[in-house]
Amino acid sequence: MERLDSAATGLIEQEVRGRFPEDMVDSVAVLQYGDDPSVEPGQVVVRHDVTIASPLNLPATMPEHASELYARNVQSLLELMVDDQGQLRPDFDDEVLVRSCITREGDNH
Repeated sequence: MERLDSAATGLIEQEVRGRFPEDMVDSVAVLQYGDDPSVEPGQVVVRHDVTIASPLNLPATMPEHASELYARNVQSLLELMVDDQGQLRPDFDDEVLVRSCITREGDNH
């Protein structure tokens, strides 16, 4: 998703016309700078096969997304440390685990 921060009325419409079908753009400019015929504040609309999201309070959605991202990262890390039977068996040949490991068998890494 790309954020368009244009102040010019109608510029979002011009930008959308140059996009690939099924692209998605996030417009916060419409709430700050006025009307744009392509955007409906607080709604998700499709114009020229492009989805345009214009949330009313974008910052309020950030903690939820950050928590989801953190949870996915922790889950992915744990999946690298558990074998198919659910036993803790870290694969220290895995680059992510080797670089994430602080100590191993009493040695600092």
